[in-house]
Amino acid sequence: MTTNSQNSAISTHWPAPAKLNLFLHITGQRADGYHELQTLFQFIDRCDYLDFLPTENSSIKIHSELSKVVAEKDNLILKAAKSLQEYANYDGGAEIWLQKNLPMGGGLGGGSSDAATTLIALNKLWKLDLPLEKLAEIGLKLGADVPVFINGFSAFAEGVGEQLLPVEPTEYYYLVIVPDVHVSTQAIFQDPHLPRDTPKLELTTLMQKSWTNDCQKLVAEKHPQVANALSWLVEYAPSRMTGTGACVFGEFKQQQTALDALAQLPDSMQGFVAKGLNQSPLVSRLSQS
Repeated sequence: MTTNSQNSAISTHWPAPAKLNLFLHITGQRADGYHELQTLFQFIDRCDYLDFLPTENSSIKIHSELSKVVAEKDNLILKAAKSLQEYANYDGGAEIWLQKNLPMGGGLGGGSSDAATTLIALNKLWKLDLPLEKLAEIGLKLGADVPVFINGFSAFAEGVGEQLLPVEPTEYYYLVIVPDVHVSTQAIFQDPHLPRDTPKLELTTLMQKSWTNDCQKLVAEKHPQVANALSWLVEYAPSRMTGTGACVFGEFKQQQTALDALAQLPDSMQGFVAKGLNQSPLVSRLSQS
């Protein structure tokens, strides 16, 4: 059993960045129901932030407004902390504070990123010294997007999203629009009209093609808010949806151009400008601790 050494200081400002799927192709469905993907992940500098206080007792406590809308059994931060605790047979616990900036159900990976940051931070603060590969293995059981956040670098992903190859796409500025709708990933992947037969291609080929999202047409048909955001944004920049939605993004070479477009955003829409990052800010934060 690992012994807990009390650290009375709160370890603050651990970032949990958002991600964009620069493209997302669904290439098949496995017998177990999971979908085979080819996708390109890139981080952006919009983050949730978490603070951690290691404790002598084994309880995991989360302080967040999120607890009012997410049941404890569905809280990925709690699941991540308990999964790590159980794997390491660790007898201490933690108090965790979440500053939630990323929208839920937006396709930005906020919940998965929160879980990844929890695994990375507590592995450090509990002095478990587990390798990233083991943390990614634990994280994959929580969600297919968790491993990319743990690895901390932009990646081409295959399988269900767990087979990762580091890549360095251009770090554009993005105008991200957040439609006022929660899109259920599960509902989209269960929909019979979702395309599941996009041909698998080599990465070199994919990087040269025009990038698309196989979920976009279905989600736009189901949710007019997404369709409206796409039709507005494409007037300013190449635009598409991230993940299973609802957020859509347009890419800009210059930050000011993106900010100028944001200034034109209709009052009925919400959005922000963010910078693409091929290295997660979590990597830098870990090196400081």
